[in-house]
Amino acid sequence: MSTPSGTVLFQPYAMGNIHMKNHVVMAPMTRSRALGNVPNDLMAQYYGERASAGLIVTEGTAPTPDALGYARIPGIFSAAQVEGWKKVSHAVHAGNGRIFMQLMHTGRIGHPLNQPQGARLLAPSAVRAVAQMHTDQEGSLDMPEPSPMTASDIESVRAGFVTAAKNAVEAGLDGIELHGANGYLLEQFLSPHTNRRTDGYGGSPDARNRFLIEVAREVRDAIGAGKVGVRISPHNTFNDMVAFDDSHNQYVALGRALSDLGIAYLHVVRTPDARAAETIAALRTAFKSTLILNAGFELESAEAALEAGDADLVAFGRPFLANPDLVARLEKRAPLNPPDFTKLYTPGPEGYVGYPNLS
Repeated sequence: MSTPSGTVLFQPYAMGNIHMKNHVVMAPMTRSRALGNVPNDLMAQYYGERASAGLIVTEGTAPTPDALGYARIPGIFSAAQVEGWKKVSHAVHAGNGRIFMQLMHTGRIGHPLNQPQGARLLAPSAVRAVAQMHTDQEGSLDMPEPSPMTASDIESVRAGFVTAAKNAVEAGLDGIELHGANGYLLEQFLSPHTNRRTDGYGGSPDARNRFLIEVAREVRDAIGAGKVGVRISPHNTFNDMVAFDDSHNQYVALGRALSDLGIAYLHVVRTPDARAAETIAALRTAFKSTLILNAGFELESAEAALEAGDADLVAFGRPFLANPDLVARLEKRAPLNPPDFTKLYTPGPEGYVGYPNLS
């Protein structure tokens, strides 16, 4: 049944067995409040306040200790972390919300000071990111050259994603999203700039796609296709990535392969590249399940994308920072609270919780 013009965003949506109150997704955003890399009561409050979104995708969460590239990001590889995430999932479900955990292995984007003893910066190849990383101990430091992954590393990282997905389900989350965007490990495999391998995981578009597809398949087999999403950012240059010539065809092939796996959704981040619109349109055809679009949306552009059939769901990031009741504000066309950008990644509640609701 069709809906009146301009109201699709606020109508319920069913993604398989997951029923959402609306078509609004809260995009994953790093917030760095997990002291000791363990989710806490403050994080439960933050996510619970935003449960009016149809779907929340959490901040990037490390599936293994090697994946902890940033300071104070949460993990999902220990019993304490599972217990911490239970608080978050309970808070969101108490507000009748749905929540997927984004599993983020940062790969070469990190610093050893942000990792536990014995962990390593891993990447497809030994290509250092020309950028700096914040550490609580010494401030911003150059990122070192990562260790190129051996065959054993590939196997253990893949297994780490599977265990992390099982842990997320145990913690009560509705599913997981594999972070294959923004220059992190899964995207590092996709790009010839960071993947200079000559084995079965590099050297051609299909070989570069292989690792992400394998991870998605094994996670699907472990927790069910309806609980798995993947995020990608075709033509991305964030985190010292480089746009490459055949990226359009490679990403369309990736979208088709992920569609064949029957996973719940594909989450596509729009980039400024002139080819982005063409690639997204092709992915819309190649991927047969739910498509989420993200980056730069406001009320009118979100409604237009849904009305045109360009996406099934629209993700909002920055507007959720200071507006826990964003859905109500959008529906009433009310003004938005401005976020305190100086407190985006600082520990503690300031700039994180306590932003006023409309009421």
